Parts: sequence; structure tokens; C-alpha cells
Amino acid sequence: MQSLYRYLPILDWGRRYDRAALSNDMIAAVIVTIMLIPQSLAYALLAGLPPEAGIYASIVPIILYAVFGTSRALAVGPVAVVSLLTASAVGQVAEQGTAGYAVAALTLAFLSGGFLMLLGVFRLGFLANFLSHPVIAGFITASGILIATSQLKHILGVSAHGHTLPQMLGSIVENLGQTNWITLIIGVLATAFLFWVRKNLKPALRRMGVPPLLADVLTKAGPVAAVVVTTLSVWAFGLDARGVKIVGEVPQSLPPLTLPGLSSDLVGALLVPAILISIIGFVESISVAQTLAAKKRQRVDPDQELIGLGAANLGAAFTGGFPVTGGFSRSVVNFDAGAETPAAGIYTAGGLAIAALFLTPLVYFLPKATLAATIIVAVLSLVDLSILKKTWGYSRADFAAVAATILLTLLAGVETGVASGVALSILLHLYKTSRPHVAEVGLVPGTQHFRNILRHKVETDPTLVTLRVDESLYFVNARFLEDLIQSRVTEGCKIRNVVLMFSAVNEVDFSALESLEAINHRLRDMGVGLHLSEVKGPVMDRLKQSHFLDELNGQVFLSQYDAWKTLTKPNRVQAAE
Repeated sequence: MQSLYRYLPILDWGRRYDRAALSNDMIAAVIVTIMLIPQSLAYALLAGLPPEAGIYASIVPIILYAVFGTSRALAVGPVAVVSLLTASAVGQVAEQGTAGYAVAALTLAFLSGGFLMLLGVFRLGFLANFLSHPVIAGFITASGILIATSQLKHILGVSAHGHTLPQMLGSIVENLGQTNWITLIIGVLATAFLFWVRKNLKPALRRMGVPPLLADVLTKAGPVAAVVVTTLSVWAFGLDARGVKIVGEVPQSLPPLTLPGLSSDLVGALLVPAILISIIGFVESISVAQTLAAKKRQRVDPDQELIGLGAANLGAAFTGGFPVTGGFSRSVVNFDAGAETPAAGIYTAGGLAIAALFLTPLVYFLPKATLAATIIVAVLSLVDLSILKKTWGYSRADFAAVAATILLTLLAGVETGVASGVALSILLHLYKTSRPHVAEVGLVPGTQHFRNILRHKVETDPTLVTLRVDESLYFVNARFLEDLIQSRVTEGCKIRNVVLMFSAVNEVDFSALESLEAINHRLRDMGVGLHLSEVKGPVMDRLKQSHFLDELNGQVFLSQYDAWKTLTKPNRVQAAE
């Protein structure tokens, strides 16, 4: 029964659902639905799909996440970065506007969902930890710039193409002569209005005495107002006949039953992009979920989140959608609006289903420039170039990784950018751990504590070298320790004993064990004893499984102070500055 609760969290929160939670969830659902209608249409446009695909991708997936997910506030659906990744990946295998393009998007969602489900079932959520936060921040910043740039063609009313920043800008410049000035006016005014709404409307309403909840609803309805005004303008003045590109006919229907394409060629072409989309989507989603859960002292299970997101993507694949994940803006809105349980997502899905059935004819004359403005305003909040300054001041290695990720994403495209981000994160980890911090320590006078001889005034013995290893030992850094000890021992001819202080060592792999054996043999040949101190239980258990302890040219001490008392002579002790 416990495992059933684990895989179906709805059974846990559902049995405690009450009228107060229902009221709060319904209010949150109304606010989020108002925000999602234009946003869903816009992200479908960004993904290169018909506008209804955005609504479809926001209905069944969010219901499935409510059943399998553990976050009480996460709102699942299309998001900007994943939509851009979808357009980039699917654009490589099919031409936009064709049936094959839509099928490829379904396949991408299917592969992404399957990959996430596998990670969740086998509890592999920890793999996302290999993506460093600075690299993720760099990728999202570059993606925000690319997304905003890609929408300029809709603001200008020109035809443009490209997947990299130089390609997009070059194509836009080439076609500037085709600018439709009416479209440009609509796009600029809509963008300016949405920026004003985001920053100034709520404070203005509060100064006018509007209640906080109503002020929040009206602020979130800003994009809806832009949609209504620009749509009415195009319809009233016949601007579509004057070159203003509109959404056109959107089917009045609930999400249809669809089937992804599973041909070997298509799956092979989309498998790697699907994995990258899954990783990026999960990292964004779990970050938002954990942040919001912490505010209410709730718990989010990363492995179950993988299953929830996997189910959501599989749902999108079979209901006319495309890859989805937990969105930052919609989740924050959902949380701030008072959502108590995932049922708020189910009610939101119901609101979007009503919109799909009855409201889609109203967006026929909606200008694409307005949707582009919605996307631009949403994604520019993702752009954080200050990460470059922060990492430069803190760590040159992190700065290099962030800068490389941003440049590769902008100059080579999002797939190359995210792949390089994953690779750079792993390489950065390997680089940092390949040169572990190893401090030579001495005894703090009057205590049993040992500190770095370069930072503290401590007692040392010229015949004894104690090295505190501040990292687990594995194949990447094992040789570094060998070279360090060899160099230190050959410097001082008086050295008779070397102690490796293992208080910070949590793991010794086989390569590191072989290095320790090599160190032991070399020191024995030099007439120097090798000793260990403060070895943790699991590490000692592993060492006992080998012959290393039997051949050790020294002892294993429970504490470093024990080693000091045994191996030093009082008359040899001196202070080290």
C-alpha cells in the first residue's frame, strides 16, 4: 500500500481534500487559466506548431501530473525554453507546417516522457545534479535571447529563418524592406503595454484602492487585454487584408487522440534531442517545485517528479501536444494565487478545455505580433547576464563554463548549447575534483586539533608529514596525490613518516586503491612509513576487502592526535608560521 501512495501521490493529498482547499484551488485555477490562454497559443507559435497545440499540451498533461506529481503548486505545460528546443529539434527532421512536423513533435514528447519515466522508476533523478547551476543559468540566458530574437520577425511582419543568433539577425536585416508598418505598430504597442502591465499595473491598482486579489487577477489578465484589443482592431479595420498576419481558424475541440511516429529513422533522429529536452525540463521543473515547496515546508520527491513529468509528456504525445515541463511563471502565479493542492491544475485543465470548445473562434483575428510580444515579455525575464559578473568574481572556471555555454548556444544553436552545457558541467566537476585540496597540517598548541600550516601557527615535526585529503579519491585525482606525496617527501631528507588524514574522504575507488598501494611501495623503498588516520567506516570496510592494509608500511590511527603522539618526539617539535 505504501508503494501505491508513492507512485500515486493523489491518494495521499486527495483523502485530506476539504472545502477550504477546493475554494483556494478554484481561485488559483481561474487566475492561471486567464494567463495560460494567450501564453499557450504563443508557445505553440514558438514551437512552430498550430496554436491549438499549445492549449492541447496544457490540458491532459497537467491532469496526469496532478495524479503522479508531488508538488502542490507546480503548473505543467509548454514553456519557452522547451518550446524553442522543440522547434530546433523537429525543424531538423520535418518542414514546419506539414503533417510530418506535428508527428515529429508528438514523437519528441513521447521519447521525452519515456526517458523521464525510466529515470523515475530506477530512481536516477540524481543525474540532474551533474548540470551545474551557472551552466544552466548561462543556457537559459542565451535561450531567452534567441527566443526574443526569433520573435522579431512577427513584430516586423517579415519572413525570416535561422536557428542561431547570426542567422536570425542576418535574415531579419535582409528582409527589413518587407516590414509591414501596421504589424510593427501593433507589435511595439503590445510589447510596451505588456511590459507596463508587468511592472506598474498592480501598484497602480493598489494605489486606487483595488483589493489585492482583484489587483493580482487584473495584472495577470494583462496579456488577455492585449489579445482582446488587438484582435478587435484587426477585425474592425480589416487589417488582415493589409498584410497583418493573424492566427486564423483554430479548431473547436477537446484534445484529439493522436499517435506519435515510431519509425526507426525518426526515433533515431529525435532520441538525443529528447534526452536533452528531458534533462533541461526536469532541472527547470524541480528547481521551481522545490523552491515553492520550501515556502510551505512541504517535500518534493525528485524521483517521483520524474514519473509525474514523464506521464505528462506521454499524455501530450497522445493528445496533440508537444514536450512540456513545469513552468516558472505559471507555477509562481499558481502558488501566489493560493493553490493548495495539485487539484488546482485539474481545474485549470477544465478551464482550458472550455476555452478549446467555445472560445477558439474568438482568436481568429488575433495578430501573431501580439503573441510574439507575449513571448518576448515572458522570456526577457529569463535573461540574466549578471551571472557572468558573478562567476568572474567568484570562480574563473565557472565563468569560462558559463561564457562558453552562452556563446555556443547563441552561435551554434540550442541543441549544441545544451549538449555543451551538459558536457561542460561534467568536465567542470572532473576538473575541480582532479586537483583536490590537500593541506599539510600541524597541531594547534594546547589542543588536539590540526590545521593548515600555511594558515595557522601550529606545531610540526620535521620527521613527520601529515596531509589532510579534502576530497574522495577516485580515478581522476588518484595520480595527483601520488605526485604530491612524491614531491613532498623528496624535499625533506629528515622525513620518516607520512600520515594521510582521511577525515574528508568518503570513497576510495579501485584506481585510487592502486595509487595508495604504489605510494606505500615507494615510501617503503625510501624507508618512510605510510600511515592513515581518521578513516571513515565505509572507507575502512572497502580497504579491508583488499590486501592494502596487510601490506601497509605503517599503522591506521583512530585519530590524528593518536598518530601525532605515536610518531613524534617532543624535542623535535617546532612552531610553523
